[in-house]
Amino acid sequence: MPHHDFDATTITAALELLTKHGFDGLARPLEMLFNEAMRLERDAYLGAGPWERSDGRRGYANGFKAKTVKSRVGDLELRVPKARDLESGLEPFYPRSLERGSRIEQALGLALAEMYVQGVSTRKVKEITEQLCGREISSSQVSRLAAQLDGELEGWRTRKLGAIRYLVLDATYVKVRHAGSVLDCAVLIAAGVRADGKRSILGCSVSLSEAEVHWRGLLESLVDRGLHGVELVTSDDHAGLKAALRAILPSVAWQRCQVHLQRNAAAYVPKVDMRRSVASDIRAVFSAPDRHEAERLLKIVADRYRESAPRLAEWMEANLPEGLNVFGLPEHHRRRLRTSNMLERLNRELKRRTRVASLFPNEASALRLATAVLAETSDEWETGRTYLSMEST
Repeated sequence: MPHHDFDATTITAALELLTKHGFDGLARPLEMLFNEAMRLERDAYLGAGPWERSDGRRGYANGFKAKTVKSRVGDLELRVPKARDLESGLEPFYPRSLERGSRIEQALGLALAEMYVQGVSTRKVKEITEQLCGREISSSQVSRLAAQLDGELEGWRTRKLGAIRYLVLDATYVKVRHAGSVLDCAVLIAAGVRADGKRSILGCSVSLSEAEVHWRGLLESLVDRGLHGVELVTSDDHAGLKAALRAILPSVAWQRCQVHLQRNAAAYVPKVDMRRSVASDIRAVFSAPDRHEAERLLKIVADRYRESAPRLAEWMEANLPEGLNVFGLPEHHRRRLRTSNMLERLNRELKRRTRVASLFPNEASALRLATAVLAETSDEWETGRTYLSMEST
């Protein structure tokens, strides 16, 4: 049998089961077809079937691993093919069909998390999961799924890190009930650009503020997990964050977000009709071809407002240089690292999801939902398009 052909006996057996049991017996035929499809996918991946001699072989089959997958037609007892002795640089084999299934499982876990943080009754959770899964789930199963979700999310938050060239830090706020009061709680987020140019969300935490102790805790956890090689950190200006960076990453250059700098400048403009020209002058500084020219333009701009807006001129001289460290990067990296915009869209998605919950009963619930959203996004980033080209840098 050529390795790229579907096993005719499998199809025959599946059809016989369908004929005999109809819709009530869909699980077993689907299970058989699934297993055969995964086996063929491994053959194509390795460039050869079992015991087949081939010049294009890239590795060898290494048995199967049992996996039970819940589906709308019942539990599927699958045999997931494994591979070994792969070519250097070849990604580990895993069936694409199961990767899609794992995303569905993640979505179900996220739905459960959202329901739990809203205080939805176990009975209601069972009703919703029955609609999602096509089958009834008991109270004990719901509890087990929630525990499993927490374990998976904790594993993601504590996973090992490696070389991260650029680090971007930001925070957003959600409402949490704490000691009988409703407070704004900070979700601290760390993202980075890896040596291969792909983005990754490195970690997160939930705390009652952005005080130094909380940012320091997050940064220390990143370093403990293996973070190294950082050349630049981009973030908004915040006293607690800056102090934590000085303590944990003292030798790394810090880039203050240029977008936030522009917004901050508006508070020092004495007249409304000056805002447009001030914004244009600041953009000219940031758009300079190199740091030397940016500093020259900054001096000219500050002198221009020395008499008409002395507080603005003083603020510019003290703050705008913090937005110029990006000039130390390769030119084609500057545009994306000059601001913390990488996390702006992510913060909007977090806001959209947390609005569903409205009010979290505690910090742990907020952390559960935030982690689920961030892990989902990080997976898309890491398997998606390259964010920055690292050639000639």
